[in-house]
Amino acid sequence: MSTCRLIASLAVIVAAALSAATAAEPQKGLGYQDTPMLPGDKWHVHDGLRPQPRVVPPAPTDSPAAPPSDAIVLFDGKDLSKWQDSKGNPSGWKVENGYMEVPPAKTPGGGEIATKDSFGDAQLHIEWCAPNPPKGDSQGRSNSGIFFFGRYEIQVLDGYNNPTYADGAVASLYGQYPPLVNAGRKPGEWQTYDIVFIAPRFKDGKLESPAYVTMFHNGILVHNKTALIGSTGHKTLGKYTPHDAKGPIKLQDHGTPMRFRNIWIREVKGYDEQ
Repeated sequence: MSTCRLIASLAVIVAAALSAATAAEPQKGLGYQDTPMLPGDKWHVHDGLRPQPRVVPPAPTDSPAAPPSDAIVLFDGKDLSKWQDSKGNPSGWKVENGYMEVPPAKTPGGGEIATKDSFGDAQLHIEWCAPNPPKGDSQGRSNSGIFFFGRYEIQVLDGYNNPTYADGAVASLYGQYPPLVNAGRKPGEWQTYDIVFIAPRFKDGKLESPAYVTMFHNGILVHNKTALIGSTGHKTLGKYTPHDAKGPIKLQDHGTPMRFRNIWIREVKGYDEQ
């Protein structure tokens, strides 16, 4: 072998070794290695090494989906009469042009909002839009969340060309499971979540059946009857604590811009009521 070929071969080997070493470390700012291990899995909570969801571009659309005849309309683009803030007072979120908008950070009237009514097993439709041009990165890029029972979170995030830890990605079950694929649209485009949530069951103060989530993001399946580990937390392992059979739907104010429109819900029978 000539000297040039030998040098080239050694360069390839060294590059491969460096690549493998780099792959063994979390990407900077994308996650953590000092958090609890997820049960029955090899990943930490918010693990930066966990593989990113494969990107599957959805079909283009910008038209709101009409609610079915038996749906309860939670927001029709006109007012927030079916929502309240964390203290039970009217929300200060802005309503205009058919959508509600999370106010800028530290704006009076901001903070999370929740439905006045409570729901158990349900089908929820919600549309959201992250602003364009985008600002920030990772978890700081138009971050919000949809909480069932005020405690089980579906992540809302501008995930278009925006790497973050996989269990915090757009459409993830936050801190637990990434979506099957990343079906996010570009910032400035409206996106849809269609979520079937089956509430957990408790008996004599103990968990009898976990919560399950089946979900479509922009018409693409991202969770298929996924069993939640428990309630949502940041850098902590979720766990179940007994609660009522029904609870509110909560929208998170994470201090970054986000818009919502066309929110409706259908109460459905649970598996034990068929």
